[in-house]
Amino acid sequence: MRTGILLLDKPAGISSNAALQRVRRLLGAAKAGHVGTLDPLATGMLPICLDEATKIAGDIISARKRYRFSIGLGTRTATGDAEGAVLESLPVPALQVADIERALALFLGRQRQIPPMYSALKKDGEPLYRLARAGKEVPRAAREIVISELQLVGFDGRELALEVLCSKGTYVRTLAEDVARALGSCGYVTRLHRVYVEPFMSEPMHTLESIASARAAGEYPVLIAADFAIGHVAAVHLDAPRVQRLRQGQAVAADATASGRVRLYDASGCFFGMGEADERGQVRPRRLFIL
Repeated sequence: MRTGILLLDKPAGISSNAALQRVRRLLGAAKAGHVGTLDPLATGMLPICLDEATKIAGDIISARKRYRFSIGLGTRTATGDAEGAVLESLPVPALQVADIERALALFLGRQRQIPPMYSALKKDGEPLYRLARAGKEVPRAAREIVISELQLVGFDGRELALEVLCSKGTYVRTLAEDVARALGSCGYVTRLHRVYVEPFMSEPMHTLESIASARAAGEYPVLIAADFAIGHVAAVHLDAPRVQRLRQGQAVAADATASGRVRLYDASGCFFGMGEADERGQVRPRRLFIL
C-alpha cells in the first residue's frame, strides 16, 4: 500500500477525475481522491491523496490557492472560458496600467461571489453544469470569498494576464468576468494555471509522463507524507496501550491542549490518523489509518 500525497501538474484537455484515475492506475493505488477540482482547460497543481491519505483530504480543501490566468476582453461566453458560445461582445476601452490596477484593488479582501451555472455545485442533487447544458438557469446563493492578492502581470490592449491568491470556493471564471465589467467591457478566461495549493507552495510537481516513465523503470514517485498537509492541527502522541484502545474505538486520556481535531502519533512518531479531543482531555478516534 502506498499512502501519501502526490502533486500532479495536470495537463490541459482532461478533467480532474480523468487525471486522478490515470495516476491511480499508474501507481496501483486502491483509493485516490483529488483536492480542489480543475476544469479541463486548466493546468497546474492537483494534489492527489493516495490510499489511506484520502482520509485527510477534507482537511486540505480549506487552504488558499494561487492562480495565473488571462482574460480576453471584449467577449463574454456561456461558460466563462474559451469552450462556451459567445453571448456578448463589447468594445474594449483604451486602458492604462493605472486604470487596471485601480480596478483590481476593488476586488481585494472579503467579498461575496455568485457561483457560475457552469460549476459542479448541485441543485436538488443535480450538478449545475448539467442544468446549464440543458439551457436552464437557477438562482444561486452568493458565497463569501477572500481575495488576498490580485496583481497585473501583463496587458497587450486586448488580453490581461493576472495572478491571484484566493480562498477556497473562489471561481476564477466569475472573477474574470467581474474584472472585465469593472474595466468597462466584458471578458472570459483564455488561460488558467494553478500555481499551488497551500501548504504545498514549494513542493515539486509530477507530470503524467514523468510518473509513467518512473513506473516503466520500476521506480515509484516520492510521495508527500499525509500529515505534512495538516500541520496546523494539534498533535497528540500516545503510547502503545492507548493506540490499541483507540483502534478498538475507545476514548483515551491524552495531553490535548485544546478541544477539536488532533493528529495522532504513536510512541515511535508514526502518524496514524485523526482524532477528536474534548475539554476533559479525552481523545476519540475519528479517521484512523490502516498501516
